[in-house]
Amino acid sequence: MRLMLIRHGQTPANVEGSLDTFLPGPGLTDLGARQASALVDALAEREVQAVFASEATRAQLTAEPLAAARGLPVEVLPGVYEVQAGALERRTDETSITAYITTLRLWREGDLDASTPGGEDGHQMLKRVDAAVDAICDRGLDAAVLVSHGALIRTWSGLRCAGTGQLAAESLDNTGIVTLEGDQTSGWRLVSWNNAPAGGLEDDLPETAQADPTGAG
Repeated sequence: MRLMLIRHGQTPANVEGSLDTFLPGPGLTDLGARQASALVDALAEREVQAVFASEATRAQLTAEPLAAARGLPVEVLPGVYEVQAGALERRTDETSITAYITTLRLWREGDLDASTPGGEDGHQMLKRVDAAVDAICDRGLDAAVLVSHGALIRTWSGLRCAGTGQLAAESLDNTGIVTLEGDQTSGWRLVSWNNAPAGGLEDDLPETAQADPTGAG
């Protein structure tokens, strides 16, 4: 099976550089909506048999143009929401951002017990995401899209897919795509890691945009 993991389009929280992980979360900026629309042409040559999205509003709004163009529903999938920031939610200060990013790094290095204050640990994250991906695999699809979140895609891929290596510590911009092949039983192989927006538009980012903590390496 080919699984395309797509980060949602830009949100107001991405622009302000805040840790915004609670559900349902914000919608998209004007740029984020255009990034979502650009996915239609960007994936025009790729097979897509189903379009899934997390419970977050931003993920579902990003998935809608692609799903509509393919005549498919957006199937909301529990368990693939962003890595939870806990007590650091909505924070923009350097100490909080560093604590969040450090937790993700510790997970990739094997310390799944690590967590932010009030947040989830790596075991909890893997359990919920694995269950969601199991549900996708059980459908018997050849190719599917899952619109999810920057920190979640980078970290889960780094832990579950052979060949991600240092790429899992790199950035994943809004509508960047990580493409995997395989399944939950035999394992996953990295096909491509495209960290730039799939439909371009990266030059259209506002000059006032701050560092984006959930998409940062």
